[in-house]
Amino acid sequence: MNNKLIHTTDVRTLIKNNIRNYSMFIVLVLIMIIFAPLTGGVNFYPRNFINIFFQNSYVLILAIGMVMVIITRNIDLSVGSVCAFVGALSAMIYNTGAPMPVTVLLSILIGVAIGAYQGAWIAYGKMPAFIVTLSGMLLFRGLTYIVTRVTPVSLRDNDYSLFSTGILDEIMQTSKIGPYFPMAFVFAILLLITYCMIEILSRRKKINNGFEVIPQSLFIAKLAIISILVLGLADRFARSRGLPIVVLVLGVTIFIFHFILNKTVLGRYIYAVGGNPRSAKLSGINSEFVTFIVFCFMGGLSGLAAVVSTGYMNSALPQAGNLFELDTIAACYIGGVSAGGGIGSVIGVIVGGLVMAAINNGMILMNMSPHSQYVVKALVLILAVFYDVYTRRKAGLG
Repeated sequence: MNNKLIHTTDVRTLIKNNIRNYSMFIVLVLIMIIFAPLTGGVNFYPRNFINIFFQNSYVLILAIGMVMVIITRNIDLSVGSVCAFVGALSAMIYNTGAPMPVTVLLSILIGVAIGAYQGAWIAYGKMPAFIVTLSGMLLFRGLTYIVTRVTPVSLRDNDYSLFSTGILDEIMQTSKIGPYFPMAFVFAILLLITYCMIEILSRRKKINNGFEVIPQSLFIAKLAIISILVLGLADRFARSRGLPIVVLVLGVTIFIFHFILNKTVLGRYIYAVGGNPRSAKLSGINSEFVTFIVFCFMGGLSGLAAVVSTGYMNSALPQAGNLFELDTIAACYIGGVSAGGGIGSVIGVIVGGLVMAAINNGMILMNMSPHSQYVVKALVLILAVFYDVYTRRKAGLG
C-alpha cells in the first residue's frame, strides 16, 4: 500500500494560478466563433486552416525564439532583417545545386552565427539588447540589399517551396480513406501518445517527490481536452489536402523548445535569469552564458523562419521580413509573456500567434481594408499588455 501523501490543487486555485494561460485558449475559440457568422463560416473551412498555417508559420517559429529572449528581459528587433538576409543566402545556396536538407541546415547555422554575434555584444559586452538588435536590424537589411543587389532571387525549381507549402500526403502519394487524407491523424495520434506519456511520468515524479499536483479527474480532463483540440485540427487538415510539411516542422520545433524550457536545467536557468537576475547570479548561474545561448537559439530559429518565408514567397525578396519583429513580439505578449521578464511559455506564444493569425484571417475574409487591420491589431496588442500589467499587479508581482 502506498502511504505517500498526495497534495492536490482545487479547481479554484488551479484556475487562479493559470488564468493567464487558459484565457488565451478561450479568446482564440471566441475569435473563431465571432468571425464565423461574419465570414459566412469560411473561417472554419478545412482549406482555410491550412492557409492560416501557410501564412503565419514563420511568425510562430520566430515567436518560439522570442519568448526566451523576452523571458530573460531582452528584446530582438533584428529578426525581420535577419530573415531577409538568411533567406537570400539560402536561395543562393539552393541555386548552387545543394539539396534542400543541406540548405535548411546551413540556413539555421548562419542564423546561429548571427545570434552568437549579437548575443556576445549583449551578454559579454554588456550592451542593451535594444541597441544591439536595432543595429542588427539596419546591418542585415543593408547586407540583404547588397547580396541581392535589390533584385529578387528566383529559385531554381519548386522543390524549395515544398518546405513551406508542400503537403506530406501529396508527396508520399497516400490514398484517401473515405473523406480523409490519413497522415494528419497518424502524426496527431503519435503526438498525443508521446505527450500523454510525458505528462503521466511527470505527474508520477511530482507525486513521488511530494510536490503539489492537480486532482486526477482534472488531469484526465486536461488530457482529454488537449486530445480533442489536436484531433480536431488533424480533422481540418485531413479533410482538405492532408498534413502540411510546415506544420510538421513547427510541431517538432514546439516540442524541442517546450522540452528545453520546462524539462531541462537550461530552461530553469532561463526563467531564473529573467525572474531575478541578481539572485540568479548569486546562486551561481552564469547569466551571461544563458543570455548568449538564448540569442543563439533566436538566431537559429530566425534561420529556419527565413527558409519558411522564402519558400512561401517562392523567391528571396530584398524587402522580405518587413514587420516580422512586430508580429512576433505581439504574439509573445498576447500569449502571456510578461513585459517584466521571467514569465512565458512556448505553448502560450503559439496560442498568442494563432490569436493574431485568426484575427488577420477573419479581417481578410471580411475584406477589411489594410488600414483598419492595423488599427485592430494595435488595439489587441495594447489590451494584451494592459492585461499582463493588470494581472501582475493584482497578483502582487509588480
